[in-house]
Amino acid sequence: MSNPEIALPHRKGDKGDMPAAFRLLTLPALGPLLVLLLFAAYFGLTTRTFLAPGNLSLVVQQSVIVGTLAIGQTLVILTAGIDLANGAIAVFATIVAGRLVNAGNNAVACLLFAIFLCVLVGFLVGLLVSRLRLPPFIVTLGFLGIVTAATRLIAQGGAFPVTDDFLSWTGNAVFIHGTAVTYGTVVMIGLYVIVWYLLSQTAWGRHVYAIGNHREAARLVGIPVENRLLSVYTLAAFIYGVGAWLALGRIPNADPNALQNANLDSITAVVIGGTSLFGGRGNVWGTLVGTLIVSVLRNGLTLSGIDPLWQDLVTGVLVIGAVALDQISRRRQR
Repeated sequence: MSNPEIALPHRKGDKGDMPAAFRLLTLPALGPLLVLLLFAAYFGLTTRTFLAPGNLSLVVQQSVIVGTLAIGQTLVILTAGIDLANGAIAVFATIVAGRLVNAGNNAVACLLFAIFLCVLVGFLVGLLVSRLRLPPFIVTLGFLGIVTAATRLIAQGGAFPVTDDFLSWTGNAVFIHGTAVTYGTVVMIGLYVIVWYLLSQTAWGRHVYAIGNHREAARLVGIPVENRLLSVYTLAAFIYGVGAWLALGRIPNADPNALQNANLDSITAVVIGGTSLFGGRGNVWGTLVGTLIVSVLRNGLTLSGIDPLWQDLVTGVLVIGAVALDQISRRRQR
């Protein structure tokens, strides 16, 4: 099935004006994949351990939390919104689930209740964005403060261990040819498959792209814009709740100060993965590639003994480059 994105009309002669190699780099999916392969090849040649199965497994494990949060961020950005509260929502869920489990309650019920609270937050955000038409930046910035404060109140000021087997289950692994594959990785990939199907194979997904391309035009053709936006923010928050479960599997410790940069990291992964910050263009597989790019970059530079500040510098350049390419591509299509 073809990409559900609604294409803008092309001007005749645009493709001829752009060199073939440069046109390839402007494709949403191919450019990030090439960058990922180039980084992997470079670090594979310049370090002894980067391509070792154990290290590649570690790269993927380090991508799980941000990679999951980035799925929800992709949905929001596809509608021309942005979510600054996703990391805070996930941390909130870890604190709630951890507190309830440590108090002797059933682990499954505690996790479901924590995810329900995440969904409730997403629903409230969606109401404000869709019904009152408040800017997503302002709404999610406000909820970032609200959720962070609630998290610290519930945590009573400090981190605490969460030793329940079910909550830490996603950190367990199976070994395939000696390489560890955690259950958290499997859950993350499963979420990518589900959201990819929703975006590419359903009317709901086509509506999400249409809203991101032009909200008023989508309304005029009969798309229930408010309901679709509400569903996007609610689904995204559900995914953040699942991300909290993966976070407890990765580090069985509920810390109110964890994931402080997760919102920016998830936006970085989405943008580097080829999704337009202006909405209507992109896909979740690009987001997965973008997440892996950041993880590969950090891992490779660490193995090379390079100052961590260079990681932020190179990542910043990649973000600016991705947005610039998106802008160039949009201008060529007008």
